[in-house]
Amino acid sequence: MPVAAQVLRHASDHPHRLAVCGPAGELSYAELARRVRDTAAHLTAPGLARGALVAISLADPVDQLIAALATDLAGGTPLLCDPAWDERVRAAIPADRHLDSLPPAGANDVLSPAEAGAGSSAETGTLVSHAAAWPQPEDGDRAWACFSSGSTGRPRAVVRTRASWTASFPWVSELAGIGPGDVVLVPGPLGSSLYGFAAVHALAVGATALVPGRWSPGALGEQLSRATVAHLVPHCLPAVLDALEEGAPLRTVVIGGAALPAGLRERAADVGVRVVSYYGATELSFVAADADGAGLRPFPGVELQVRTLPGQTLGEVWARSPWLAEGYLAGAAGPLRVDGEGWMSVGDVAEPYLPGEVLRLRGRGDGAIQTGGATVVPEDVEEVLRSVRGVGDVVVVGSPHPDLGAVVTAIVEVGAGTPPSRAALEAVARGGLAAAQRPRRWYAVDSLPRTSAGKPARGLLTARLAGGDPDLWRLT
Repeated sequence: MPVAAQVLRHASDHPHRLAVCGPAGELSYAELARRVRDTAAHLTAPGLARGALVAISLADPVDQLIAALATDLAGGTPLLCDPAWDERVRAAIPADRHLDSLPPAGANDVLSPAEAGAGSSAETGTLVSHAAAWPQPEDGDRAWACFSSGSTGRPRAVVRTRASWTASFPWVSELAGIGPGDVVLVPGPLGSSLYGFAAVHALAVGATALVPGRWSPGALGEQLSRATVAHLVPHCLPAVLDALEEGAPLRTVVIGGAALPAGLRERAADVGVRVVSYYGATELSFVAADADGAGLRPFPGVELQVRTLPGQTLGEVWARSPWLAEGYLAGAAGPLRVDGEGWMSVGDVAEPYLPGEVLRLRGRGDGAIQTGGATVVPEDVEEVLRSVRGVGDVVVVGSPHPDLGAVVTAIVEVGAGTPPSRAALEAVARGGLAAAQRPRRWYAVDSLPRTSAGKPARGLLTARLAGGDPDLWRLT
């Protein structure tokens, strides 16, 4: 989260402006900056190497932001983890440090050597910033985006440079019209790149970040009485529009994570809410945006190609831009591919494209499942479920869903044995998978169809599910 320097500047210029509002309370920019400095001093006291990876396992979203900003200020690389992960998953994260708690507020009122260049005025409460006390941020420093699809025993975290995030902030501000006077609702887990980016962008521009930590339709009334902008995945937009009362300040909704269903943009416009939608990926960041309903066009600075093989009607989307990630942490495997000229792809599929045209996406080409704004890689889920007694093999696919885009569906091969209970499968899934990765639909089959190479035939299974094949039965 490469925005610590901006937060310190806002704290100095506008100390009393509200910075963050979460489940446990609110912090002004001066209070946020002070907590960030305290935590940065806590991190540097035993020594923190520049670029060191700090795994952050905190439940409160405001605490998560404090820890991430402090890590950035101290010269480290923050990585937000799911606090619900068990010790086995957490131990597999290749981090230099783990941060499970914050120092108490005011714990470093007596300045440590690391803080010697920064202080506060007792009379005004404003922050006096002397940035030389901390490592000077550089564009090439590593910053984190998030885990691309949760974690099993091998977390897959995307790493990127500082500039690949911060240099895109002005373009996002211009497209969405977000500025210092806004209250930005970010109603989801900050470990998601969609929501994490939204929160830190709000702080970077000096706005107020409203971070409840999770999607809660019952709380929308109070949240929408304050929010002027909201970042959402498509299936959340109808609930927001339903809860919107006359006179509410909401004017813009930024939609990512999946395609926007037909009619939603028009419905929002009817109540005075502008919708800005975009297409991207954790690995690619922003690729294309639709600010007015005319269709997806390249995000500023992005070059696009759709590479179509001879005889094929669809091709893979490739992008080249300043916003691309460096790759996966610790060389983890994933859908990201890079060619020799700096183009990247995660296997998304689109109709043929020419510069100046609208990008017409058709879906994922690598088996990854887009569900409610999250990207789930089937192999991650399968690895966990294979540990359940009675599972011979398992294939995970996406089943179409009208609101979420798709839901994670597991098909368990049981052979001649007794199939495991759904309760047993769900218990293992809760212990080893992030919420977005856990299957919502469970099927069993005597024998999985396989390719000539012996691999499960995912496409055939998806077709059999859609056709109601009686050889696949629901687990209850």
